[in-house]
Amino acid sequence: MPEQQSGARVETVAPAGPPLLASRLTPPAPPEPVVARPRLLRRLDAGSAGPVTLVRAPAGWGKTTLLVSWIRLVDAGAGEGAEVRPDGSVDDRARPAPAWVSVESGDDGDRLWSYLAAALRATADPLSLAAAPVPDRPPRPDQLELLAAALAARERPVLLVLDDLHRVTDPAALAGLEFLLRHADQRLRLIVGARAGLPLAVHRLRLAGELTEIGPDELAFTDDEVADLLSAHGVQLPGTALRRLRERTGGWPAALRFAALALRRQPDPARWVAQYGGDQPEIAGYLHEEVLAAVDPPARELLRRTALAETVCADLADALTGGSDAERTLADLAGDGGLLSRDDSRPPWYRCHPLLTDLLRAELARLPGEELRELHLRAAGWYADNGRPAEGLRHALAAGRWDRATELFIAHWPELAPYDQVGAGGPAPAAPPAEAVRRDPELALACAAERAYAGDATAAETYLRTAAANADALPTPRRDRFLRLATTLELTLARLAGDSAEVRAAAARLVRGRPLPPAGASPGAEPTAAEPLPVSSSGAGPRGTATDDADLRAFAGTALGLAELADGQLPTARFDRALAAAREAGRPRTELVGASRSALLHALRGELRAAEAAARDALSMPPCHGWACRLDCGYAYLTLAVVALHRDQPEEAAANLALATPATGGAEPDERPPDRAVPAGELTAATAAALCRAQLLHDRGEPAAGQRLLAEARDRLADRPAAAELEHWLLAAEADLRGGRGDLEGARELLAGRVGERVEPLAPIAVALARVELRAGDPRAAGRALPDWRAPEAAEWPLPVRLQAGLLDAVLARQGGDERRAGRLLEEVLDLAGPDGFRRVFTRAEPAVRDLLATHLDTGTAHWPMVSDLVRGADVPAERGPAEPGPALDEPLTERELTILRYLQSILSNVEIASELSLSVNTVKTHVRNIYRKLDATRRREAVRRARELRLI
Repeated sequence: MPEQQSGARVETVAPAGPPLLASRLTPPAPPEPVVARPRLLRRLDAGSAGPVTLVRAPAGWGKTTLLVSWIRLVDAGAGEGAEVRPDGSVDDRARPAPAWVSVESGDDGDRLWSYLAAALRATADPLSLAAAPVPDRPPRPDQLELLAAALAARERPVLLVLDDLHRVTDPAALAGLEFLLRHADQRLRLIVGARAGLPLAVHRLRLAGELTEIGPDELAFTDDEVADLLSAHGVQLPGTALRRLRERTGGWPAALRFAALALRRQPDPARWVAQYGGDQPEIAGYLHEEVLAAVDPPARELLRRTALAETVCADLADALTGGSDAERTLADLAGDGGLLSRDDSRPPWYRCHPLLTDLLRAELARLPGEELRELHLRAAGWYADNGRPAEGLRHALAAGRWDRATELFIAHWPELAPYDQVGAGGPAPAAPPAEAVRRDPELALACAAERAYAGDATAAETYLRTAAANADALPTPRRDRFLRLATTLELTLARLAGDSAEVRAAAARLVRGRPLPPAGASPGAEPTAAEPLPVSSSGAGPRGTATDDADLRAFAGTALGLAELADGQLPTARFDRALAAAREAGRPRTELVGASRSALLHALRGELRAAEAAARDALSMPPCHGWACRLDCGYAYLTLAVVALHRDQPEEAAANLALATPATGGAEPDERPPDRAVPAGELTAATAAALCRAQLLHDRGEPAAGQRLLAEARDRLADRPAAAELEHWLLAAEADLRGGRGDLEGARELLAGRVGERVEPLAPIAVALARVELRAGDPRAAGRALPDWRAPEAAEWPLPVRLQAGLLDAVLARQGGDERRAGRLLEEVLDLAGPDGFRRVFTRAEPAVRDLLATHLDTGTAHWPMVSDLVRGADVPAERGPAEPGPALDEPLTERELTILRYLQSILSNVEIASELSLSVNTVKTHVRNIYRKLDATRRREAVRRARELRLI
């Protein structure tokens, strides 16, 4: 970007005033190379149209670089409001006039105002200076009023950039500036760069809607920006290493620049990135000097002690520090300090920047051994008492409390299964002494569980073998418990390896020998997807209680459900049973897994109300707080996306899809890096996301992109014979998109083979084929293809498929001249759709469906408000062409008359309409007479028909 000179001039200062540095009135030169960040420049452009824009973040987040880049563009370009004359010259009378002030430590009110005065003079014209001279010292009230009036009268607003404003510690120093902001009629616009402790009245500005804020989340570099920065430094990284670098740095610009400079000297850049951390000398020095130096000692000690945990809440922080006021300190560090991120849970959880965490943990490692073990023991106790046994186990092992670790494992083994893709953070605990394992082989099982939870399957298998080698000397009761616990670990490791056959075998071993097998099953047979796990009456679990029986059913059922889900099956009943068992046993982590998967499966079946309630309950569960259980939360958000899509709420569906990324692997193929695959074992979630995104792309006018997305999803299921239902949903959706684009032959080819071969489940593709034939103008072929959606077996179909079939049946009946049958069928469809709030199946259907709904209003329906709403919300498809505007009314209808006109479509009497609208009957009759007169109608049906012709309803 070319260097631009600032318009500020030091010679505008009065001769008697103190000397001023030109460098403080000129934007500094940014560090080269500068990476273009258009998204942030646009944010500043938008913010500069309002009174105050605040760029606030800790040191090294690129605040000054961003402001310099933006002010150069303002200086160089035509700017907001500028006009280009016919001869090509620029009329910049309305262009904002930029000024810059760099604030330094020690600036009091007098010194700061001297620079503010110089900056304001540099943007003013001589006439305005004569009318309202800018004083060199904090102005008196009368001077401020004159200056505010002069600013308000300007054609060009003043853009005043104040960099490092946090260095002003006295709020009174900015009193005059705040007065000008309030009274200059928005002709003074402030752009502020700051760290913490800003003396401006930020809360008042935020409440008034006069503040645009850009914080660390926005300033963090994206993957593309990291790639641009490295490329500008002559460094190329593979995609995986690039994302690893961004994740390790959190997108922190200073750390990325350090990395870019260092990578130029590395023979193996990818390996260097894998080892990059905050304990490296350059990063550690910067963090000490620029970040931690500004933190007071008590807060710094809290940061150091809580670095033991990945995330922390106030109660955990108090337990680690022995204090009682962590809540305020954490809130301050996350607010003005910007050193911590905060989630939205109650109570809130906080996490530190990953590089700062590295540095603080390096400091922790230098503590005396006994003090560090005591810290781990405190953490273990807090986690164990607050429903987070996996973290408690890790800290108990790190503290060397082998007995405590074994107790935690035996008491909480069902909650130690790794269900998320991200394991425990921090280094692995030291291995226990061989003698301790010989005395208690279950200690090795505890270590195996901890390593499995952390995602280190190799270490977990080693510990499992060690435990087995030392188990022979156990007495019989303990040996039975040991074998059962060892089997749970074998099942867990099989699931992590994606070995579905071994998962089923381990689940069978876990329940083998129990007295109540399913009817018709041989003793020791593996449980299948269709049968529940047998229930024990002997209490043969690890502790020999009824709770252990529920634990086994919840644990094994969840593992089997996840394995089946990974194969593309839809084991709704399996997860429902496992969820009930987890609730019976009081295992919230296992309950969350079952609830989140069950919610999605019920949403895919069309049970929207139950699915939405289950998803929201899952998101409110304690295990979801503090950035934990992100995969499970992803399933819950995906459920909400499916529900929102069926209810024709595309914005909400898209927002929830973005939050579902941990379960779906990202966005559309064009936006997903080629080496980033769908998360292992989450093909069902990825398929559901593809179905949602394809429909949203269609709504945006990009059906071809939707087709590509669906084809990619089908390719992922190619080697999954158990995923036939998912594949048929994808085929039906792709055929619908093809048919909508006019490719009817291609749509037929997708479906006809499967339908002809009677490949089950047949309903989704048969209904889709019927829709294709109807679009092709062949109602007879559509009728032949359409399955019987009213048959008893159709009750097992997903509800969206039944609704589509019912609507097609009603449309075919109407086209065949049987209006009465069409009405009856439509009423049945509405009966099915109403309780769960389905809309999209109506509003995005063919024009014939809208016409069918409109006619249904005339003939009478028990769902009049719903049908009226659907008629208003139904889209006019592109193939129908734009509606011809009807003739305008000589006298337009009032808002009240339009409301009553909509009710005239129903079978409600005038008395009932009056009751609905809380009006008198005479008032309604008066409005009806006016409607008839204005529409030139003599009765209700004629008025409704005339209103539809005019597109009033």
